Amino acid sequence: MSAASSTLVDRISRVAILMALMMFAVIPLLSMFTAALAPQNSTPPGLAWPADPQWHNFVDAWTAANFLTLFQSSVLIVLGVVPAAVAMATAAGYGLAQLAVPGGRLINAILLVGLTLPFEALITPLYYNLRDMGLLGSRWAVILPLIGLLMPFGVFWMRASFLKAETALTEAAKLDGASAWQIFRRIQLPLAVPALSALTILFFLATWNQYLLPLVLIDDPSMRTVAGGLGAFQGEHGTNIALLCAGSLLIIAPSLAVFLILQRHFVKALLQGAVK
Repeated sequence: MSAASSTLVDRISRVAILMALMMFAVIPLLSMFTAALAPQNSTPPGLAWPADPQWHNFVDAWTAANFLTLFQSSVLIVLGVVPAAVAMATAAGYGLAQLAVPGGRLINAILLVGLTLPFEALITPLYYNLRDMGLLGSRWAVILPLIGLLMPFGVFWMRASFLKAETALTEAAKLDGASAWQIFRRIQLPLAVPALSALTILFFLATWNQYLLPLVLIDDPSMRTVAGGLGAFQGEHGTNIALLCAGSLLIIAPSLAVFLILQRHFVKALLQGAVK
């Protein structure tokens, strides 16, 4: 087989794999979308387009589940968690990767142990600690623990990014008299934009889709996340498949939007690269 034929086969194989993965992700969404347009309390016809699309199902699901209040609550929790968690993970990751932090290896080992701890194992001590602190029932009962629970993964992620950073630029900046803060802000941080974008997406998804912590730590349903609202909505309208699919798509939409927006910046940062 010639080199040209081998290259063509490789390209076809890669395209086929990508198409299969794309269909694996897109078909369930298309099935949910067509089911959301079916008449309520009926059996959706799968991927077939309904003869009479019921677009009002989205409005009915939005109203029935009180999604406006839940969306506002989720946005507040996301704004409280994601910026703080990304900032702290970035600073800690840079310190462990580039600075001579006393006990850095021990700290890194403890963080790796934290990656193995599931949220469910910590929910009981969290409940009593937050109760003693007087935070139980407020959004802070979700924001503060979630920041801490996301730290092991975030620090590990950013540490790996800073370990692979270009050292020549850092050495040149040191020779020019740049401080550690200037090197971090002007050199290392711009080079870490791809990792920051990916981490922001992951933290957003983990916070937006958080179900257990709001359910256990917040009594008021209107102060929980949309994921918790969907659970209550499912219990009330469990047999109404069309309404459930419409509500699920409403919850998925912000996650898709954030992913698409940050993905563009992520790809742009990768294409820009670093000056070597």
